[in-house]
Amino acid sequence: MKAILRSYRQAPRKVRLVANLIKGKTVPRALVELDVLPKRASGPMKKLLMSAVANAKENDGVDLVNLFVKEVRVDQGTILKRSMPKSHGTAHPIHKHTSHIMIELITSADVAPSKKVAKLEEAPAKKVSKKIALAKVKAAADSAKSRRAPSTEARQAPKVKAEKKAK
Repeated sequence: MKAILRSYRQAPRKVRLVANLIKGKTVPRALVELDVLPKRASGPMKKLLMSAVANAKENDGVDLVNLFVKEVRVDQGTILKRSMPKSHGTAHPIHKHTSHIMIELITSADVAPSKKVAKLEEAPAKKVSKKIALAKVKAAADSAKSRRAPSTEARQAPKVKAEKKAK
C-alpha cells in the first residue's frame, strides 16, 4: 500500500521535517498532526497519505483505522537551475530543489511487537516503594565510597604522628 509524489517543488531537507513527524504512527493520528502542523509540506503530505489510504481501501479492502505509516521516504528530485542577474553583467546561480516523496502503509496485523515490548509483557515490573529505592541508592553510594581511595582523614593521620614525635 504505497503512494508516491514526484517532483514536489520544495527542498527535501524541509520535507523530511514533516515526514519524520508522521513515521510509525497510526493513520488517524498522522492526519490530525498534519492538520495542525504549520509547515508548507504538511498539505501535500496529507494529500499523499489520503491517496495511500485510498489505495489500501481499493486494493486490499483495509479500513483507515487499521493502518500504520510504515515508511516515509523523501528523496532528492531534479534540481532546476536558474540564474539571477547581478552587478557588472555577472549572473549568480539559483538552485530550485525538488523532492520525491514515498509513503508506505501497513496494517495493524502486520506490525510485529518489538523485543522490548515482548520482554515487558513477559515479566511484570515489581512495585518498589520510594524508601526501599532510596535505601538501595544510598547502599550503592556507600559501597562505591568504600572502594575509592582512603579518605582525607586517613591520609592526614601520619602527619599528626610526625608532629607528635617532633614535640
